[in-house]
Amino acid sequence: MNLISSRAIATLILALASFSALRSDAHVPLPQFEPRDYLSDEEADKIRDAGTPAERITLYVSFAEDRLRKFDYELNRTTPERRRTEILNGLLNGYVGCVDDGADQIDMAREKQADIRAALKLMRTKYNAFLVQLQKYDKDGKDLETYRDTLEDAIEGTKDALSDVADAEKEMLPAPVRRKP
Repeated sequence: MNLISSRAIATLILALASFSALRSDAHVPLPQFEPRDYLSDEEADKIRDAGTPAERITLYVSFAEDRLRKFDYELNRTTPERRRTEILNGLLNGYVGCVDDGADQIDMAREKQADIRAALKLMRTKYNAFLVQLQKYDKDGKDLETYRDTLEDAIEGTKDALSDVADAEKEMLPAPVRRKP
C-alpha cells in the first residue's frame, strides 16, 4: 500500500511541477508586431496578417509607392497646406521607413528559407524607379531646401535597399529545373 501511495504522490508532484511550469510560461507575452508610427492602422493590420516575408515585402513596396505619390501631389499642389514642410518631410520619412522595413524582410526570409525571388524582382524594379524620381527632386525639386535632408535620407535608404536586394539575388539559387527522362 505504501508503494502505491508513493507512486501516486510522485505522479501528483510531477503533474503539479509540469502545470506550474506551463502556468509560468503562460504569462510570457508572445512576440507581436509593433506597428510603426508611419503606418496607418489599416496598413499595420495588413502587415500583421501577411503570412510570408514575400507578402510583407510586396505590401511595404506598395506603401512606399503610396508615400511617394502623396509626396509628389503635395509638392505640386496649387494651394499648399499650411504645414506643407512638415507634411513633405513626414511623407519622405514614411517612405524611408517602408523601404527599410521591406529590406529587413529579406533577412527574415533568409532565416525562414522562404522563396522571395518574385518579391526581390518587384523591389528592384520599383526601387530603381523610386530612386530616379527622388534624384529628380534632388536636382530641381520645388522648395528643395525645406526637405533636402529628408530627401537625402530617402535616396540613401533606397540605394541601401537596392544593395540588399542585389546581395539577396546573388545568394538565392534559381529554382531547380526538372528534365524529362
